[in-house]
Amino acid sequence: MMQFLVMSRRRVEQYSAEDFSAVLPKETEAVRALYADGIVRQIWLRGDVAGAAFLVEAEDAVTAQATVDALPMASSGLSEFTLIPLSPYRGFGPTPT
Repeated sequence: MMQFLVMSRRRVEQYSAEDFSAVLPKETEAVRALYADGIVRQIWLRGDVAGAAFLVEAEDAVTAQATVDALPMASSGLSEFTLIPLSPYRGFGPTPT
């Protein structure tokens, strides 16, 4: 399994608060289901812009992207999503000799 950091940003310059309100309940339900299935591991609301940051576990980048693309905020175009593949941090492992 691979991990991916997903950064979302609401397109507030293009859509109204009503547009977001209409889709957010479906988005919440979808993310809750992904969390229950162990696909979304952690999620935070962003403090810099309207949006979220979350960790996704998937077999590969194609699968992770398909998961993100299926989210209501992505499929409706209300938010943009950036998928960043993550690699293990080597600083905590044994030091090479």
